[in-house]
Amino acid sequence: MLLPHRPIGRRRFLSDLGMGFTGAVLGAMLFEDGVAKSVPAAGTAAPAAKAKSVIWLFMLGGASHLETFDPKPALTKFADKTIAETPFERTVRDPKITRNFRTFAGAARLGTKILRPQVGFSKRGKCGTDVSDWLPHMGDCADDLAVVRSLWTTDFSHAAQALAHTGRIIIDGREPCLGSWAHYGLGTLDRNLPKFVVMGRPPSDFGGGSGAHQASYLGPEHDGVPVEVEPDRAVPYPPRGRGLTREAQRAEFELVGELNNLAGVEYPDDPALRARIKSYELAFRMQSAFPDIVALADETRETKTLYGLDDPVTAPFGRQCLVARRLVERGVRFVQIYHGGAADDDNGLWDSHQELRKNTAARCREVDRPVGALIKDLKRRGMLDSTLVVWATEFGRTPNVEPRPDGEADREELRGRDHHIYGFSSWLAGGGIKGGVVHGATDELGFHAVEDRHFIADVHATVLRQLGLDPERLEIPGRRRLDLERGKPITEIIA
Repeated sequence: MLLPHRPIGRRRFLSDLGMGFTGAVLGAMLFEDGVAKSVPAAGTAAPAAKAKSVIWLFMLGGASHLETFDPKPALTKFADKTIAETPFERTVRDPKITRNFRTFAGAARLGTKILRPQVGFSKRGKCGTDVSDWLPHMGDCADDLAVVRSLWTTDFSHAAQALAHTGRIIIDGREPCLGSWAHYGLGTLDRNLPKFVVMGRPPSDFGGGSGAHQASYLGPEHDGVPVEVEPDRAVPYPPRGRGLTREAQRAEFELVGELNNLAGVEYPDDPALRARIKSYELAFRMQSAFPDIVALADETRETKTLYGLDDPVTAPFGRQCLVARRLVERGVRFVQIYHGGAADDDNGLWDSHQELRKNTAARCREVDRPVGALIKDLKRRGMLDSTLVVWATEFGRTPNVEPRPDGEADREELRGRDHHIYGFSSWLAGGGIKGGVVHGATDELGFHAVEDRHFIADVHATVLRQLGLDPERLEIPGRRRLDLERGKPITEIIA
């Protein structure tokens, strides 16, 4: 593969030379971020890119598929019976329960009574997709969504949050996250902004922490860059105060850069140093570009209202979604937004072991209007075709009641559901994905994915495929990835 010629500085050349010929070639590749590293094998062609950017919306805690995108009338019919007392008693003896489960932090007990759906569903759009009545704004976008109702995963604990971003269960070691693979494989479209941006509070350490947006062995230069959406906190250490002019700060950055580059000659194989050098260079450029992006000064009142910035409930996530649109508009490749992270809740606020009706309704209200606005706004600007939006969570919720002491004696509105890994939902929109379709299915109780089953990493493979990257070949020497971790593109939902 021929690389475009770019001049490099003397110190950079000496630094790369210190790594030998391989280092010089690697340095040249890293110098020009616009060269993809997923090189097709001889006689094959890389997949055609359908999307330029991705906005990955992740609901921390495990959103209930049974109250969002997978209606199950049988739960109403058999409410207050155990699964063993229904015609679906075989469900809990299905070998997939043991075959797909990795023992880490307990397992759901399945002998409690079935809990009826806590919300109604309505057919939405011309396609008639059933969407929860708690999600009317997403329902407005049903004709643009490909709802996948047949996902499964292997980690019953909230460490599944890490698995949902990396494809690997956390006790097996760290794997690069999806955004980092996209960063590794694609070039930047704006050198004043990072390729991979992260917003929102990440998972707790138990859920994988910042590893959910980090690059592991790919190197720290491929980590996601966490940012705030408030103009005065958009990037760390903005120049302020008497004497702290932009020119003075530029001189500081240049001095630190010179010192880092000198150290780079002596330690050319230090990935942390290489990443630090790049981060200083990017940080200065971001201080000019990023505050203007998050200020929203040039957005109309109508657009701000669309995203729910006029409502204190929807404004926090709405602002993040609007900034995400502005970032991809300016060439950022991958924007990852967490919802539900909280300092006083290690599991994520979508966790609904109790009061599912109250909790899930509240979480849906926080995200529904902003997410619906994001889809509508991208579409009206002609950006949806080139922007892939994904709504995801780590697992679903059980059809039966959370087995707490006296839990089944609680009034129904106080009841909740346990974690559920055997079947749950996600959706994708834009970026070359078919709209108005439902793919896959769970059984009558919403328990097992039974039709067109997909491991969570299949969503990753689909995203990479739409970006023009082949998940089969995204691998580096000495780091073998399992087929399950790579996933397979969900071709049935690709337009």
